[in-house]
Amino acid sequence: MTAYRNGEISHWMRAAHTADGPAGPPRHRVADLPVEEQDLTVVGGGLTGLWAAYHAACDDPDAKITLLEAEEVGYGASGRNGGWLSPLLPGNRAVYARAARARGEDGAAAVAAFQREMDAAVDDTLRILEKEGVQADQHRGGHLRVATTPAAMRRLELAHAADLAGGYREQDVALLDAGAVKERIAVGPALGGLLTRTTARIDPAKLVLGLKAVVEAKGVRVVEGTPATRIASGTVLTPRGAVRSRTVLTCLEAYSGQVDCDVRGLGKRDVVPVNSSMIVTDQLPDDVWQRIGWQDRECLGDAAHTFVYAQRTADDRIAIGGRGTPYAFNSGTPGRGGVDARTVRTLCERLRLFFPDLQFTVDHAWRGAIGVTRDWCAGITFDPGSRIGVARGFAGHGVTAAHLAARTLLDRAAGRDTALSRLPWNDHDSGRWEPEPLRWVGIHAMYRLFGIADRWEESRHSRNTSLIARFGSRLAGLSE
Repeated sequence: MTAYRNGEISHWMRAAHTADGPAGPPRHRVADLPVEEQDLTVVGGGLTGLWAAYHAACDDPDAKITLLEAEEVGYGASGRNGGWLSPLLPGNRAVYARAARARGEDGAAAVAAFQREMDAAVDDTLRILEKEGVQADQHRGGHLRVATTPAAMRRLELAHAADLAGGYREQDVALLDAGAVKERIAVGPALGGLLTRTTARIDPAKLVLGLKAVVEAKGVRVVEGTPATRIASGTVLTPRGAVRSRTVLTCLEAYSGQVDCDVRGLGKRDVVPVNSSMIVTDQLPDDVWQRIGWQDRECLGDAAHTFVYAQRTADDRIAIGGRGTPYAFNSGTPGRGGVDARTVRTLCERLRLFFPDLQFTVDHAWRGAIGVTRDWCAGITFDPGSRIGVARGFAGHGVTAAHLAARTLLDRAAGRDTALSRLPWNDHDSGRWEPEPLRWVGIHAMYRLFGIADRWEESRHSRNTSLIARFGSRLAGLSE
């Protein structure tokens, strides 16, 4: 394999920092901390934090708002992800339904309401990007999950029925046979697929850097290179001093365990960083795209247990990602994102499985970390006493969920009783992860079992999901 760039945060961030135009060269700087008390301080310069700052500034243009980021805006998962603006719920429908029922609510209705808000958040994100002039290569081509085994096709059939029962509209999801899949994207071994029409593709770095420019223009002070070390009522401590603030919103996701906080839910056993790796190919010529298709630029995934996710980029590359080496002992985070050679080979093999005749070169590899709670469900909390809010645990479905979480946090902080403040992820208790080394063993065992299950289903062309995968799902808390 020829040499490729490795790490450097991500291909998206590197390209945005070197491009001409609005995303332009980096403006990473250490701005002055505010002296006066802030109305709102946001900790974390990813999508949740940026959207919280945006909506807070729109709600009150005179508000004093500071956003603190330990590295640079987009350094975490928000600048490294697969670029899917998707309506997928950040968690397990059955878990949210049970939580709603425990509060005396209709579980099915609560989940359907959650799904409607996720759908609306996709629309709202695209509307705001157009309104604010943010060009993030957004394109609504849908999300196509392909099945390459009979067992995977059966899972898609069940997923389609569950989607309709869980709040999706019939016109937004459709099962496709093998021919219909290959008319869209010529995935060689595809037996069928599930199309979700409402998903859009974006460039993650252009999105976060575009939002940064917008919030700064609205008067938000963005302070990069300044990690929060402790969060307490009315105060955020940093190595450069304290920021006093009436309200603090903590939007750290996979990095939650690195900050001491007076409210529960941010420790190393509350949210763990699970790694996800990506590669991007060189630019592919027109004759290749004529063979592959992919003209609607759908977000592409599969229905394997160790699933992958991909997009056709605006400049005609293929970016594809998957879990790879899933977890570092004691909740280690990926730094600037270097990827091991074995994971790169695995992603290349998956790309060759999809497109057996494809000739490509890996241009760049990187990895990031997603925040995962013990039940793989996101949660939103706000403590009225300390006035500290927390969003956590998007589990890889954060591009859209971050926007919805930001608006929900602001409703909670303002004491507004709204549809958002009543969604089932509010005050959701996910439990805690096991202590080390059990946590490391459990997470790695889960992914090992999923890999074995995929190979078992592929070798036997089984119609039924492997019992090994079912056990792995129960081990992880993923079963519905």
